[in-house]
Amino acid sequence: MKVLIAEDNAVSRLTLRSSLRKWGYEVIETTNGEEAWALLSGPDAPHLAILDWMMPGLDGVQLCRRVRADGREPYVYLILLTSRDDRDDVVAGLDAGADDYIVKPWNAQELRVRVRAGERICQLQAELVAARESLRHQATHDHLTGAWNRAAILELVERERRLALRSGSPLSIAMIDFDYFKRINDQHGHLAGDLVLRQGIARILGSVRSTDMLGRYGGEEFLLVLPGCDTQALAQVGETLRAALANAPFHLADGAASVTISIGAATFAGETDCNLVVDRADRALYEAKHLGRNGVILAPIPAESAGPG
Repeated sequence: MKVLIAEDNAVSRLTLRSSLRKWGYEVIETTNGEEAWALLSGPDAPHLAILDWMMPGLDGVQLCRRVRADGREPYVYLILLTSRDDRDDVVAGLDAGADDYIVKPWNAQELRVRVRAGERICQLQAELVAARESLRHQATHDHLTGAWNRAAILELVERERRLALRSGSPLSIAMIDFDYFKRINDQHGHLAGDLVLRQGIARILGSVRSTDMLGRYGGEEFLLVLPGCDTQALAQVGETLRAALANAPFHLADGAASVTISIGAATFAGETDCNLVVDRADRALYEAKHLGRNGVILAPIPAESAGPG
């Protein structure tokens, strides 16, 4: 675990460093509050910091306030190092956001116990954050494929619609349906059908940008959101996705299977209701399936949005 020491006294800093390293901690040192803030607010920040109350730049109390106001995660456990042992000073330090304090001259065993307590708090907080994120992922993602679930992907469509409207950038969506999926389940079993969905979604995600978003709309139908994608690029994306599935067989427990998808796609044309665009893409998908499947159909731009001919 990384521990930051912010202490301008060289002798005190050396003693702290020696003790912490002997106890197995990785030590980062600085001599003033401004440098300490840069380290605590930067990437890969230490999770525990020992801050001298009086030091150049920001003092320990000011630094505590700034760290707490930042509200970043993971949590940073702050220990104030001070020669002040007056109750009012202790209260002021804790009120500023310090988690604990040590009065100079400090005792090595007391320091070790307090640092260990801080380490346990940090570990517990990290576990809580991990559990929260796991619950959030479960609430917003499809458990089988890992794609966003229906509610989440529709929220993302609306978010991207607002962003596109403000920035004037294009936005497109694609409805993707696995062809003859019932036949796969009937011939190979439902476990094979699940495998086809997982492998198919993996191929789709491997063929689009990291900024594109894919959600399970229902059953074997998926909705792909493509920020910054105009109609011309949409046609290319659709064909890339179609080929990604059609050009290579899926390997199942009882042999290989050919799997294709049909795609209906639409570009936003200033609609204020996302459902209108989803409906256009859905009707284009229905046409692709009606024409024989394994194809891509782009929905026409609504006449009222197409401009003069």
